[in-house]
Order: sequence, then C-alpha cells, then structure tokens
Amino acid sequence: MRILDRRTERLILDHDTFVRLCRSRDYLAASLEDKPRLEDAARVAYLSPYHFHRMFARAFGETPHSFLTRMRIERARKLLASEHLPVTEVCLAVGYESLGSFSTLFRAQTGMTPIEFRREVRRVFPSALIPPSGFMPTCLLLRFGYRIH
Repeated sequence: MRILDRRTERLILDHDTFVRLCRSRDYLAASLEDKPRLEDAARVAYLSPYHFHRMFARAFGETPHSFLTRMRIERARKLLASEHLPVTEVCLAVGYESLGSFSTLFRAQTGMTPIEFRREVRRVFPSALIPPSGFMPTCLLLRFGYRIH
C-alpha cells in the first residue's frame, strides 16, 4: 500500500512507515495523562524526533502536539458532559496543570468555556443529571440491593 499526494501524485508515505506512525499515534492517545514526550513517540515509530514530527504532520494533517491537545479536549468534553467533577478536576484528569491554560484551549477548540459547555450540555440533555437508577422501577432496585436515598 502506498499513500500518494492527490495533487502531485508523489509518494507521501510507504506502508511500513504509516503503520509505525499509527502505532505511535495510538501510543500518544493511550498516554494522555502521562504527558508523553515527542522523543518517546518518535522511538515507538523508529524515527528521529524531527523526522517523526514532519512525517506525523504529513500523514495525519496535524502535529503530534495538536493531536494531543485535540484528544485531551475531547476527553474533557466527555468528562464535563457525563461526570459531576469540578472543572479543576477535569483539567487535571486530562493532563493539564493550569486551569487558565486549559480553559483557554478549551474555548479555542469548542467556542465555549468549560462551564458554558457543561451548562449547554445539561440544558440540551437534562437526563444526563439523572442517575441510571432513576430510570428503573424502585421495586427492581430494592430487589437487587440498591439503597434508595
């Protein structure tokens, strides 16, 4: 399999390099909270950091840093929508140490601050506030030992 540039019909990546880059992208996605380094991701792809950065951008249309930022913001969106964690804890859970930096990046990616995003999700999907047990008959919950508060 060969990956060609549509405009110039030039070879962009050979199959083996693309597979190694995909493996490295998976490594980055799996280690969001651990703050992966470019050198480590490049090592997974068996490339130098400079060459890895260039090839990653060519293969996926974004730099490794942009990819990590996008993945962290996606995870933050899921946590803000589904969990009842404070924004600061969401910030830390997705690998940021500064609430200000997190809020700025979140707003740049989504067009809303984290709090505005959470409010909007809860306005559109009010059932997200109801725990799953709220959709089950009480007798069934009691039968299986669930405590009603």
